[in-house]
Amino acid sequence: MSLSLVQSRALLGLEAASVTVEVHLANGLPSFTLVGLAETEVKEARERVRSAIQNAGLEFPNNKKIVVNLAPADLPKDSGRFDLPIALGILAASGQIQPALLAGHEFAGELSLSGELRPVRGALAMALALHTRGIATRLVLPAASAQEAALVPGSEVYGARHLLDVVQRFMPEGAALPQGEEQQQQQPATDGWARVHAAAAAPAPLYADLADVKGHAGAKRALEIAAAGGHSLLMVGEPGSGKSMLAQRFAGLLPPMSVDEALESAAVASLAGSFSAARWMNRPTSAPHHTSSAVALVGGGSPPRPGEISQAHHGVLLHHEFPEFARSALEALREPLETGTITIARAARRAEFPTRFQLVAAMNPCPCGYLGSTLKACRCTPDQISRYQAKLSGPLLDRIDLHIEVPAVSAQQLIDAPPGESTASIRARVVAAREFALQRQGGPNQALQAGAIDKHAALDDAARKFVYNAAAKLGWSARSTHRALKVARTVADLAGAESVGVVHVAEAVQYRRALRN
Repeated sequence: MSLSLVQSRALLGLEAASVTVEVHLANGLPSFTLVGLAETEVKEARERVRSAIQNAGLEFPNNKKIVVNLAPADLPKDSGRFDLPIALGILAASGQIQPALLAGHEFAGELSLSGELRPVRGALAMALALHTRGIATRLVLPAASAQEAALVPGSEVYGARHLLDVVQRFMPEGAALPQGEEQQQQQPATDGWARVHAAAAAPAPLYADLADVKGHAGAKRALEIAAAGGHSLLMVGEPGSGKSMLAQRFAGLLPPMSVDEALESAAVASLAGSFSAARWMNRPTSAPHHTSSAVALVGGGSPPRPGEISQAHHGVLLHHEFPEFARSALEALREPLETGTITIARAARRAEFPTRFQLVAAMNPCPCGYLGSTLKACRCTPDQISRYQAKLSGPLLDRIDLHIEVPAVSAQQLIDAPPGESTASIRARVVAAREFALQRQGGPNQALQAGAIDKHAALDDAARKFVYNAAAKLGWSARSTHRALKVARTVADLAGAESVGVVHVAEAVQYRRALRN
């Protein structure tokens, strides 16, 4: 048979579109043509596949005209993930393996020149796409990639280390692999092919302990509220006051990840090539440098890849030196903070990535950093302070729920104070408050919209009057008022209160103070 079909998947965002690798062998001038909107790294598969087949001791049809089509033709294909299906298609078309046995399987893997299989990015995203669409198929991947794909419940994933591991599973009955002396040395061990199952239990997540931070009772309270309600947080304080130390310990306060959350987060990391099995079920923390561009934060490229905000999905996005980021990078955060998704549109394609992260930002109050400090005098002029704080636009600050000041800790308190409350004990309160909210409304308080706020953040008469006065005196927008109400609902949840009272609103109001200038 001179025509064979092998199934694979291309990645476009979190969607894993089906790709049929069509291979045709014909008489004519010997050539190897690859078509189907393939990027450069896919076109280079011609040389990798040729060498891998020959070095594995198999026969490459050098005397044939080979045409490989990656269908559909208008879907961009990138990376070396199509090496394995192309090689299998050539072997099937030349009669070295049985084409009918390939049915019900999907393949992805990059080939080395010796025939070894190298891992590919997006393996977990492929398995997750098959799972969510209810497609029952066997997924054949390099051994390292199969480990992450097997994390998807109900998936049937097989891992292989060498091209021959795969070939021997699809050879005609009674056929044998090449047995020449040179090929015997290169032939992989018999355990190179195996079905891969997820680990029985995930390791316990490891986070830095908040007990390491001495003092800062007010800041720790704000972190607890932010974790309980899913709120974003901005910390303002002088250099060395402990902002970064607090921010780095925030992820440990969040409730444990569900399997669905872990799969979504890991799928994005797999797309970016940064997935690590050691971080499975750990809340991701992304901390881009302040020189990062807007594209690095939101994602981009062709085809589009996830940025830092998507890699923080169901986790924490840390922004140290917040005003030092480029204005375009900061403004790009506005829509994802509001909607929880980012759509990257290009001329031919568009991709959507999830961005349900919690923003924890830290900044100095002025260029020198010592505005309002009791330790050092500020050297900045009012104009310098105003320009520095103006780097953060009003619409962006409006979308950040909690604004707090982090004062410096004295040397005596730093040395003599006992360890603070541990992350575990604070997380217990956070989990209880989050469960209270989930039972009431099905989601965290941060996700409440206008009608749901009126229903679930119901105020008594005294609290209602308090909000009226605060909004009028502080000049709040409608968004600011709603965000204060959502924070007040979280404060009430932490206290176990059914309704929102004055004491809850009063605490929420103090977390929306404007920057000092």
